[in-house]
Amino acid sequence: MPIAIAVTSADLVLPPTDQHTPSAHVLTAPERQDFPTALAEISELLTRHGYAIVLYPTTTPRPYVQRLHAVRAMLESDRIALLPSALPPLGTAVLVRQLRQLSACDFSPGVLGASARLLAHYIYAGALLASGARLHRVPVSLPAGNGTRHPGGQCAVLAGPTPQLVRADGDVALAGPQFSTALTYAPGTLGSEWVTGRLARQWQVQGLHPVPMPAESTTWWATAKLVEFAAAIPDVSLLYQMVSQMRQEACHWCGLTLIGDRCAFCSAPVVPLERRPRAIGTARRRALAPGAG
Repeated sequence: MPIAIAVTSADLVLPPTDQHTPSAHVLTAPERQDFPTALAEISELLTRHGYAIVLYPTTTPRPYVQRLHAVRAMLESDRIALLPSALPPLGTAVLVRQLRQLSACDFSPGVLGASARLLAHYIYAGALLASGARLHRVPVSLPAGNGTRHPGGQCAVLAGPTPQLVRADGDVALAGPQFSTALTYAPGTLGSEWVTGRLARQWQVQGLHPVPMPAESTTWWATAKLVEFAAAIPDVSLLYQMVSQMRQEACHWCGLTLIGDRCAFCSAPVVPLERRPRAIGTARRRALAPGAG
């Protein structure tokens, strides 16, 4: 049984791009569920899957996040990873889909959970906006010679990996991925021709996947006049290779195998090599070695 991938909204569960991708469990919101039932819901996930990785946007309401941490604390379980995502709504949904793909592979829970931070760096998430005048979530610099964010014309914004804002009809292109990707896009009230045409050509995407607009997108981008998009690696074999090539270590706190600098389940940081205790007798052997001063 694959490791459970859970989310806080049905909008984060995109259609799979292949027949082998498992679905994700949509947790019930606090306003529609009492605390004992929430405990039972996640406890059942752990019973069936062993481990649960919960991905939620950083914009998730505080009561919902507090509920997640309270459930984890009450269950006294290190088998629940709570992972916030700062990506825009569609970018987060694409990240969830990649984790769903990898959950069917042979990765350990610690490696799969820690891979979320790695994968997020390779998702190019942005939007075409009718106006960037009210944009406040993306720290972008305004184009030289213009004191406004083009209130009278469309602009294209990249939230990550590197924030960028350009005129949609200008000569400057959004910095795109230097590897093969598929472009998932959510048409809003704007026409999607710029995204499926000019942007797709500039980024040399290998496939286009239209999906419904996430409900949170209009709030995140501060406008209902947009087309949201996210370019990411669609091939699970490439994702598997990327994650498996990372150095793996054992978490010094919970013992799970992980990649990166922090355990996704207990949040313990990786101890630097210079601070790790040496094996018993190492110092003595060095002192007694021939030529030791």
